[in-house]
Amino acid sequence: MKFSLLKLTIYITCLLLFAVNASAQDIHWSQFNDNPIFQNPGNAGHFNGDLRFVGNYRDQWRSVTVPFSTISFSVDANYYKNKNLGYGLMVFHDVVGDGHFRTIELEGNASYQIKLTSDSMHTIRPGINIGMNHRQVNFDQFQFDNQFNGINYDPTLPTNEIYSTDRKTNFTFGVGSIYQYYKNARFTFTGGFGAYNLNRPNQGFYNDIIPRDIRVNLFGKGLYKLNYDWDLVPGVNISIQGKYREIILGSSVKYTLVNRLGEYRALYGGLFYRNRDAAYMSIGMDYQAWFVGVSYDFNFSKLVPASQVRGGLEIAVRYIMNRFKPKKITHRICPDYI
Repeated sequence: MKFSLLKLTIYITCLLLFAVNASAQDIHWSQFNDNPIFQNPGNAGHFNGDLRFVGNYRDQWRSVTVPFSTISFSVDANYYKNKNLGYGLMVFHDVVGDGHFRTIELEGNASYQIKLTSDSMHTIRPGINIGMNHRQVNFDQFQFDNQFNGINYDPTLPTNEIYSTDRKTNFTFGVGSIYQYYKNARFTFTGGFGAYNLNRPNQGFYNDIIPRDIRVNLFGKGLYKLNYDWDLVPGVNISIQGKYREIILGSSVKYTLVNRLGEYRALYGGLFYRNRDAAYMSIGMDYQAWFVGVSYDFNFSKLVPASQVRGGLEIAVRYIMNRFKPKKITHRICPDYI
């Protein structure tokens, strides 16, 4: 019985400590280039088209514990009166751990394109990010010593714990900028820098003030033609937040199946490495205005004995809408000479 109580106490302590650590760290994605607004506010409106819809889903650590589940959705566009001005909205919902620690964030983003050269080969897009962040934990999902009746665990017994609050809502502010070198449709480079949570909102659920760490993100990606059908798509993403460091490096290859007469289809396959954590493979497909990508993480961290190398599944979906613009046709009246 003492051993069971000790195990229960350690288990609860670990869960609570984990919840505290998780509250100070933002979410992250393996397919970082397929969640553009989250990557950098300068990406708002940075695409060819009128409206862009992006959806992302991540399921992680299902083999270890209660899975960490994250869903994200964004939409962005260019202002029709000034194509240099981009704007967008993003919302994500994240649930982790036995306590169903829930994070919901709504973000507004805006960017403005500045041409560094008259031919638009070199451009920059500074942007801003303003968000509302809501976090909540379900204490009813935890188990406490007071709920042990001497024989087994009884969830109907009171915990005798007093909580000042189980939820927290605050606002965040961030800035970012991207640079693009565009030689042609198959030779480009884009890089960017962003800083988020600049106002350091309080994440503490109790009287203690726990400022949310500033997150700094740097990324670079390119497109390089290999031959008539194949392209190389390398990418790197660096994220720093408090003690947390993440570096992702890798590349995809793109094979164009068809791109003529209004038909477009292409396939992607890639391999990436996240420092001291995981490696993952990704596959994807462009089909007209649609893109679908799938990746899976193979865990190589110290959690391998529990994870058995299994990490997380991630899915990205993108659709770009182009509004129909009818051509202006001038009708000519032919004279009747008869």
